[in-house]
Amino acid sequence: MSFKYIIPIIIIIVSNVVYHVTTKNIPKEVNSFLSLAITYMTGMIVAVAMYCVTSKQNNILTDIHKINWTSYVVGLTIVGVEMGFLYMYRLGWDISKGSLITSVSLAILLIIIGALFYKEHIGLYQIVGIVFCIVGLIFVNFK
Repeated sequence: MSFKYIIPIIIIIVSNVVYHVTTKNIPKEVNSFLSLAITYMTGMIVAVAMYCVTSKQNNILTDIHKINWTSYVVGLTIVGVEMGFLYMYRLGWDISKGSLITSVSLAILLIIIGALFYKEHIGLYQIVGIVFCIVGLIFVNFK
């Protein structure tokens, strides 16, 4: 496996660690939606800057016409993800349990969605993995 294949995984893991630690530390007295607005403003500045650095043509007016409905849906769902995590932490969830439960549950759902809608193969190993995930969720939630 080439290092180029691993780089995105490393970026996701590092970004997720920083994301969860900082989200858990957003002051409770700060309005959730204002916090998200600042978050998205920061993200927009970084994304536009990265577009300018990486785009060969640097013609945003031409490129914006190539965008379809998916970018808008991703934008809406990101708000749901962000609000869910923010409220989860404000309600007192442990950083270790909350993120683990959501990630494992998401992984199980995406395996099923991959099989149903994208014709991805689910074999014996994947089924055993799902069972281990479910058992793991049960053990993590025991007190």
